[in-house]
Amino acid sequence: MRALLAFAGSRGDAQPGVLLGRELARRGHEVTVAVSPNLVEFAARHGVSAVPFGLDSGELLRAQRDDERFRGLNPVRRVQAVLDLQRRGFGTAAGDLLALAGDLGLARDKGVLVTGMACEEVAAEVARHHAIPLAALHFFPIRPNRVVPVVPAGLASRLPGELHRLGWHALTKARAWALASEITAFRRANGSGPHDTDVPLVSYTAVQAYDPDLFPGLVDELRDEPFTGFPVPAAGGELDPELAAWLTEGPAPVYAGFGSMPVADPIATESMAREVCRRLGRRLLLVGPMFRPRIGLDLAVVDQVDHGAVLPLCTAAVHHGGAGTTAAALRAGVPSVICSVQADQPYWGRQLEQLGLGVTVPFAGLTANRLERSLIRATAPEVVAWAAAYGAGFRDDGVARAADVIESFSATGESANRESIAPDTGVRELPSTIGGVR
Repeated sequence: MRALLAFAGSRGDAQPGVLLGRELARRGHEVTVAVSPNLVEFAARHGVSAVPFGLDSGELLRAQRDDERFRGLNPVRRVQAVLDLQRRGFGTAAGDLLALAGDLGLARDKGVLVTGMACEEVAAEVARHHAIPLAALHFFPIRPNRVVPVVPAGLASRLPGELHRLGWHALTKARAWALASEITAFRRANGSGPHDTDVPLVSYTAVQAYDPDLFPGLVDELRDEPFTGFPVPAAGGELDPELAAWLTEGPAPVYAGFGSMPVADPIATESMAREVCRRLGRRLLLVGPMFRPRIGLDLAVVDQVDHGAVLPLCTAAVHHGGAGTTAAALRAGVPSVICSVQADQPYWGRQLEQLGLGVTVPFAGLTANRLERSLIRATAPEVVAWAAAYGAGFRDDGVARAADVIESFSATGESANRESIAPDTGVRELPSTIGGVR
């Protein structure tokens, strides 16, 4: 099998594609992984053949940080900002990916194009142009369904399920509308009609790359979609000796890190986290390149860590709620305080809070008092116990199962039967609130 894996976006967006590419290559397939230019080195360090496409993801994140519409409370302006960000760089990414697919001979060799959520529309246009199959990894349920509210708020969960389904349909149409001009320009530039919207993909599958048990009832809603579980890296990597000593020579710390999210004021954010941990008598492990690295008695600040090695040694994880970090906290069996910024992060925050596995608060509204209250709730005995129980049953073979799906899809044009990919999927009983407190 010849496969091109295109995963634009931040490191969290790219990592599942890199892990999947490495697994497919290990199985003997010809694999090329395309990521944002600033992440090529990251992908190459994982032993995959990596090439750049599209814009630097750091540039897009900085654009979001500097756009005041994202910081305001006006929902119309926020939607406009999101749509503008989606349009930015579409032409560059589509052109780069089109050339890559051609150079690799995917159409000639009946190859497959695999993509993530951040650039699915780009990949779909390239797949149509070359008449090749397209598989998309979804890290969160965005396919129309009656289980997950399209608005990540507590009140929305009380609405009829049919409204949720219609809401997801409307969101899909809004994304298509936002990109319509970019798609038209791409088609005109590459010899296809601008109105060929009904041209079907040769074949398509949406791989649900998360644990369906976190969304009771979703398996029945998405009957034709393969569920593979979270595509997490192997657990228990090596630790820096100084950090390892700090972690084991004192009480379990609070982990705090926000991935690639734009932290506008790192000094204030660090000061807030330190103050809250001081009040609670907790040590703090602060992670991120925006913070000044050092290790002291009650504080360790590092650039990056292996979540699989570090989080099991922590008492709670304060993070942005990206799918990868959320999965790492769930696997480690520690409660989360999700300080969401964008995209699927508010949904993960809401879902973990509803299921008793953590607490959520928007990063934009974060204060020392709110963070303190959130940490107190997240480290309540019943939440700690339930997070540990969930972690004990976490399946970490999501990458292998996703590779099984891609192999089957490439060979037959259809995704593998769900039972053959995830035979042990059985819905666990999950609580609906954290000790009855919202």
